[in-house]
Amino acid sequence: MNSVSYGGQVFTPSKIICVGRNYVEHIHELGNEVPDNMVLFIKPNSAISSRLSAFDREALHYEAELCFLVKNNRFAAVALGLDLTKRALQSQLKNNGLPWERAKAFDGSALFSEFVEFAEHDLQQLSFELTINDIQVQAGNIELMIYKPREIREEILSFMSLNDGDIVMTGTPKGVGQIHPGDVFAGKVCANGQPLLSKSWLAR
Repeated sequence: MNSVSYGGQVFTPSKIICVGRNYVEHIHELGNEVPDNMVLFIKPNSAISSRLSAFDREALHYEAELCFLVKNNRFAAVALGLDLTKRALQSQLKNNGLPWERAKAFDGSALFSEFVEFAEHDLQQLSFELTINDIQVQAGNIELMIYKPREIREEILSFMSLNDGDIVMTGTPKGVGQIHPGDVFAGKVCANGQPLLSKSWLAR
């Protein structure tokens, strides 16, 4: 089983719950419609990886996201995550009205920085950015989300248990794109404009 780290402890998520279509400009860049209800899907533990791959049967696309680690049924820590997507396959599945798992839940499709604790009053002030080869490609914050973290947590708990160590990925802003071998990804999460964490990956 794959694990993530938080505060010197190791957690083994039983699942990763992802929010789709949570930033309006990202919805528009992919030509999708704004959903009437929250879009949720799941990645398994086997999706977690430290390796940023550029190809898995087809070219992979990146989506950077604010991610929360669950402890005692609350969002206890935050990280920067990358949701890797087989975009061509996802489009094919959507056009046929089929689930996304083959395009979203494959092994190696979820990468995370270390999780860092944040103050409860800073929750609404969290922001992040992602650069590729020193060029900013994505930037997001809580205010840009259609569904905020507390709403997401309540919606998940309305039909599913959250176990300690589970991860919630809250969706991606505009600026997604294809990963190329040799690309250097660097991201950071801030609270009230002050850096909380940073992480870099080399695409292979």
